[in-house]
Amino acid sequence: MTHSPTDSDTGQTQRPTPPAAISFARGAPSTDIVDVEGLKQAAVAAFDNDPAGVTGYGTAIGYVPLRRWIAQKHQVPEDHVLVTNGSMQADAFLFDEYVKPGTAVITERPTYDRTLLGLRQRGGEVHLVTLQEDGIDVDEVEALLAGGLRPALAHVIPNFQNPAGYTLSLAKRERLLALAHEYDFLLFEDDPYVDVRFTGEPLPRMLELDGGADSRRVVYACSFSKTVCPGIRVGYLVGPPEVIDRIRVRATNTYIAPNMVAQGTVYQYVTGDRFPAALERVKTALAERVGVLDEALRRHLPQATFRRPEGGYFLWVSLPEDEGHDVAAIVREATARGVTIVPGTDFLLEGGENAFRLAYSGVTADVVDEGVRRLAEAIAAARG
Repeated sequence: MTHSPTDSDTGQTQRPTPPAAISFARGAPSTDIVDVEGLKQAAVAAFDNDPAGVTGYGTAIGYVPLRRWIAQKHQVPEDHVLVTNGSMQADAFLFDEYVKPGTAVITERPTYDRTLLGLRQRGGEVHLVTLQEDGIDVDEVEALLAGGLRPALAHVIPNFQNPAGYTLSLAKRERLLALAHEYDFLLFEDDPYVDVRFTGEPLPRMLELDGGADSRRVVYACSFSKTVCPGIRVGYLVGPPEVIDRIRVRATNTYIAPNMVAQGTVYQYVTGDRFPAALERVKTALAERVGVLDEALRRHLPQATFRRPEGGYFLWVSLPEDEGHDVAAIVREATARGVTIVPGTDFLLEGGENAFRLAYSGVTADVVDEGVRRLAEAIAAARG
């Protein structure tokens, strides 16, 4: 029989000391669920197996074996694929190609803050459409289009959306594609979390629904940041070859070629024996963390509304609007208590004062409840 340690003076059970800082802010995995040893082995294999390929400049299309692997994964020809330094660079290249001052763009409300930043920096006319629990409000999209809006593209994060954690339903995927064809705009399927599903059944990508290699209305982006590690900075685009070739020219003029060492390492890792088990460990850990977070929110913040995600890194929390919450004050009070969150206002052009995003990927399960307890104290303090 084992016994819990006790304080020698009081005889009471000792509890672990909670960390001084608990961060729900960053969408990155904690180090304990990153396969560091496997990545070290993959890096060595990359240099051993292809020293010329990983040490040379390479080409703007990316590391050729990895590009081929991605093309096979998505069942498209290789000229449909471009590998980049992270998916944010893929986003930037696509926005540079399509968004000019005054260009109409549809995106979700709320959406990833860097997406808003990138579109606004390019002078895009951003139309945010309500995000529902089953994805973007397609009726609202259709009403905008019927009213005369002609967007160059619609940006959608279909799986475990950042910041909300919601997933776009199959029916809405099909309707969005039909609208893209009818009104002649590009669907930008921004999908870095798709492989981090820990419950439920996967849904087909809009790229696949539009014919995969024959698609002319979808450009698809993904990343290895969430499945391998964020520090590797490898992402990619899949789309019509004429679009990919124009972006290849932009990539050539920007950096000649992306990081071949990183891409070679990713290739060795995802084609090796360790990757499937490592990905399962990540999904198992995230499932545990979101379960603990769900329970903690119900216990400490019963007034909050949220939807438990089936995958990904994020959960969106809304507080009652009629209670007059000020998320900036909540952030300050939470920081004073050693908890960091991201305010809902970061993901919107206006509004969001009663909401915030929680990233559970970097918080181990044993400190989630303590973090939410502190957050509840902060919310109460912010109300005075």
